[in-house]
Amino acid sequence: MNINLIRKSGKFNFEAENESGFTVELDAKAAIGGEGKGFRPMEMLLVGLGGCSGIDMVNVLTKQKEPLDDIKIAINATRKDEEMPPIFDVIEIHFELYGDLSTAKVERALAMTFDKYCSVSNILGRSAKINFTYTIKGDK
Repeated sequence: MNINLIRKSGKFNFEAENESGFTVELDAKAAIGGEGKGFRPMEMLLVGLGGCSGIDMVNVLTKQKEPLDDIKIAINATRKDEEMPPIFDVIEIHFELYGDLSTAKVERALAMTFDKYCSVSNILGRSAKINFTYTIKGDK
């Protein structure tokens, strides 16, 4: 896995590119001179958590033959601002699932996602408490 970053403009605006050629822009917070031209690095960690857990949830529910019509993920996090570096303290991740889904299978998929499959949650969970919740729109 290779990621390359180049400085685009200003003091802290970078563009990251992966091996497939996809790009994302990063920037620092305004308080230290960022210009709001991209995600902040800690936000990218949360994006990684949402993407990793979302992919795993869809994969597990598909293998369980659950009729998942759509999924939305909302993440909120707090940081230990009194520490240096100010790492995440608590991460709340909420899955809004759409379809005629079995509650038992959704709960099993969540457990498998966070206990076994999602490497990003495994990494972040070593220093932060991760709480996950869900709602099903149209459950059995």
